Amino acid sequence: MNKNFYDIAISFIPYVGDITAKKLIAYCGNAENVFKENKNNLLKIPKIGERVVAGINDKSVFERVEKELKFIEKYNIKVLSYLDEEYPSKLKECEDSPIILYLKGENKFNNNKIISIVGTRKSTEYGSILCKSFVEQIKKYSPIIVSGLAYGIDVCAHKVAIDNQLSTYGIVAHGLDTLYPSQHKNIVIKMLEEGGGLVTEYPSETKMDKDLFPRRNRIIAGVAEATIVVEAKEKGGALITAYYANNYNRDVFTFPGRVNDYTMKGCNKLIKTNQAHLIENVEDFEYIMRWNENNYKKNIKQQTLFENLSEQEEQIIQFLKDNNEASIDEIVISLNIPISKISSILLNLEFSGLINQLPGKIYRLIL
Repeated sequence: MNKNFYDIAISFIPYVGDITAKKLIAYCGNAENVFKENKNNLLKIPKIGERVVAGINDKSVFERVEKELKFIEKYNIKVLSYLDEEYPSKLKECEDSPIILYLKGENKFNNNKIISIVGTRKSTEYGSILCKSFVEQIKKYSPIIVSGLAYGIDVCAHKVAIDNQLSTYGIVAHGLDTLYPSQHKNIVIKMLEEGGGLVTEYPSETKMDKDLFPRRNRIIAGVAEATIVVEAKEKGGALITAYYANNYNRDVFTFPGRVNDYTMKGCNKLIKTNQAHLIENVEDFEYIMRWNENNYKKNIKQQTLFENLSEQEEQIIQFLKDNNEASIDEIVISLNIPISKISSILLNLEFSGLINQLPGKIYRLIL
């Protein structure tokens, strides 16, 4: 029997989402035990009712799994269970991550720098130039580029990655027996040749449905260290991806646009609401992400700055060292520094290059 048989099966149970599936596995020990557990014991699990138990006992689920396994074997598709070591480690940290991923291509999601690049489907020449320039300049770090294979900025990111010999993955909202947009077939072939591929949480015969796209965006955000919103309208999938990334406590970056430019209104909104770092070039990204190659010189400068801190500044620095990052409220409560003073102290530490502010008024020490 395929080692992922029961992992796939649990994803097919009606009324069982990813969080509930993980709860069932946690209570029962593994996916196989979920299907062997006594009904009364299952009903003792919080929020597991008769409807879910009936789905677990429905043997037609196993028939669907057998059919899916035949498809997987025929087309050389990898199955990644969230219990497997091969499952993307960054995505595994997210509470609502998919219980199962289907991957066509190589699996390079662990032990690599990963950036998600997203934006409007109706991109302008300006957006394409920003995307192309960013990927070309970040190439020196050999990052994996992730996007959604859609028109506009998404496909631009995939193309530029391929042109620069970078692996790139498209996260799609349908089964791997189809492709949307179908016009991107040749691009997908090149993605596979360059060591990337396609990823989905949906089994075969899941057709393209616009309602599936927003949820797909959590995977784009979850697999990456950072999300770059290149060009975005005030509403759209790119902002949904940024929302997920912020919820996962991942860094979000965007480029500023003119106030009357409708294709950049989403980017300006992210900046205005402190949901994204404003960047003008790769150097800004490198600095915030600590990828830049001049970290050593910067650290020498910081050591000098550490020697000239006030008592309250030292307390904040030590607190951030101990906690990695913290909100302004956590700092105020833990260190008993008056709220009237904390903002100016934090601003001074930012200007000194010792800390930076993340979306949501979260502060982090720059090491």
